Amino acid sequence: MRNRRATIISGAVLAYLLLCILLKGDIIKGTLFSIQAIFYMIPFIFVGLISMMAMRKGIVSGRLASPILALMLALSTGIILILWAGKDPFKAYGALLIGAFGNLQNISETLVAMTPLVLTGLSIALAFHCGLFNIGAEGQFILGQLGAAWIGYALAGLPMILHLPVTLLFGMAAGALWALIPGLLKAYRGVHEVINTIMMNYIALYLANYLVNGPMMAKGFLPVSPEISPAARLPRLLAFMGANYRANAGIILAISAAMAVYYILWHTTIGYEIRAVGRNPQAARYGGINVPSNLVKAMLLSGALSGMAGAIHIMGIQYKFVDIFTWTGYGFDGIAVALLGGNHPVGVVLSALLFGALTSGAAQMQILAGVPKQIITIVQSIIILFVAAEKFLNYLVRSRGRNISSKSSPAKEAEVA
Repeated sequence: MRNRRATIISGAVLAYLLLCILLKGDIIKGTLFSIQAIFYMIPFIFVGLISMMAMRKGIVSGRLASPILALMLALSTGIILILWAGKDPFKAYGALLIGAFGNLQNISETLVAMTPLVLTGLSIALAFHCGLFNIGAEGQFILGQLGAAWIGYALAGLPMILHLPVTLLFGMAAGALWALIPGLLKAYRGVHEVINTIMMNYIALYLANYLVNGPMMAKGFLPVSPEISPAARLPRLLAFMGANYRANAGIILAISAAMAVYYILWHTTIGYEIRAVGRNPQAARYGGINVPSNLVKAMLLSGALSGMAGAIHIMGIQYKFVDIFTWTGYGFDGIAVALLGGNHPVGVVLSALLFGALTSGAAQMQILAGVPKQIITIVQSIIILFVAAEKFLNYLVRSRGRNISSKSSPAKEAEVA
């Protein structure tokens, strides 16, 4: 096993060297380039080695250490790309941090980017626990926006104590109903949810396009809905500091939703049944659990969370539905957030914070360091690539005869958790 591991590591080093040579188009320049990149990678290598040692000694589980390793590997890969572009990686990542957390306004924007990702990540994670892959969070997010926008302006005149919760609940209901269709088809006809949810995404996209250019279009020529009533708007947390501080009560609702999902999954009968179905549908059915019913329940809850994300985006940021010509990205990014967070509510919140910071800081990185913000998209993609390779990473760092994966304990294997 050690020889095989050494072979894999040697192959990775050789591949890295060949990549650098190819990028520079010369053996000598490529070798020097690889050494220069390693110099910049030292902080990330150091953190990665600490994580690996902690995994080998059993101090931390693979569920915690693997995302850290994935992040360090992704940031190291980003260094190669930044150097290849002729820029300073330290300056670029410094600008990224400033753009995400440098002042209150930047922190506010990070929270704005984080909020919908928490909810769509929770949506994907909850469905995963029932053995479902809800690719339709994007469409459910759009329906949540439509529902909140319509109720937000159609019921103008209601007091805030009624209008605000009704608007939020209607957006959640719209997302839940959009997820109900693939849920029913999966539960009672065995139709794979991936195909159905992808199709529902396209229906949602073009339905929104029709509505905002037709029945829901505001007066004028712009393809937008009327603005929602002030009574349906979420309060902004730093409104006293100026209109540019967009962080709103939606982040509080998102964190509360994460707590609620944790409680439902691990402290209620419904959550136990959902997880049991996700682990082994046949065993769950043998134990008296209604498998189709729980599949539908999981999709409804998942859709409600994505719809809630869309509603909060309307109620806290846009105040109206603006025509979309392509995907918003929040639903698809939710898949990455859920994977990086290990499908656990706490992990999802932390993962959403990371992705929100990367998104918020990318523009500043481009302005201050001259590094294209698309580099961040590549880094995000690489993070997911390495997270998906969790078992491979565990194989490289585990002790002799011992699996350090979060599922290594026989007791944990027996748990439905």
